[in-house]
Amino acid sequence: MTADSLAAQRPAAARRPLFRRRSAIPGFGLTLGVTLSILSLVVLIPLSAVALKAAELSPSEFVAAAFSERALAAYRLTFGAALVAAIANGVFGVLTTWALVRYDFPGKTVINALVDLPFALPTAVAGIALATLYAPNGWIGQFLTPLGIKAAYNPVGVTIALIFIGLPFVVRTIEPVMRDLSADVEEASASLGAGRLQTIWRVILPALGPAWLTGFAMAFARGVGEYGSVIFIAGNMPYKSEIAPLLIIIQLEQFQYAQAASIAVVMLVVSFVMLFVINAIQAFSRRFV
Repeated sequence: MTADSLAAQRPAAARRPLFRRRSAIPGFGLTLGVTLSILSLVVLIPLSAVALKAAELSPSEFVAAAFSERALAAYRLTFGAALVAAIANGVFGVLTTWALVRYDFPGKTVINALVDLPFALPTAVAGIALATLYAPNGWIGQFLTPLGIKAAYNPVGVTIALIFIGLPFVVRTIEPVMRDLSADVEEASASLGAGRLQTIWRVILPALGPAWLTGFAMAFARGVGEYGSVIFIAGNMPYKSEIAPLLIIIQLEQFQYAQAASIAVVMLVVSFVMLFVINAIQAFSRRFV
């Protein structure tokens, strides 16, 4: 009996589909087509257009536009401030989520709503509010100025704005995971002789790790591309407090579209690499940790 005849006599239930299992609810082809179409229209085609516009420059012109001293200073501030803000949000986000999930206290509903305020507040309004608070004559800045602390119109102001708009990403990403983390796990750890720090380090943080990395990546990505809430408190001084998105706007206002696209391509590549590394660490932690 040949192999072909054996395969023909094999029951239909034992044959595995080549690509996927059949679902009782049809529509895979339609939903996949709609998904790819929307993804292409919203993400792939615009990004390809930016890359094609930057390709109009010669290699020397691209390097001159994308890696000038002014552009490098803007990159350092943009990515550096976004990274610092994401780390700060990673710390305070865990503490905030822990308080909201584990404890009941007066005003909890109000605080829970305030966490989502940066989502609903227009970025320009957030920037004006932060500048009003942290300016040298502002409500908070007037107390910091005598101490020699200048919180507005410098890189510190940029970091403050990015912390403000990035905190909800960390809190709302960690919150469902922390709700599913039963208090019985902490009690079991304590019953086995672990102290509070050991319980936090070996039980709680590993369980929150993948969600924390997701919130960190989202806060970082939002900080890299933020514009409205930053320009009002940054001061926008070239080589000092000028962010890369503002430099792109300046190039566009001067009708230097290819130069603006070259800066955007550099930001796109760096952001993609950093997000790829973060997602790779996240996938590794979910699989092996």
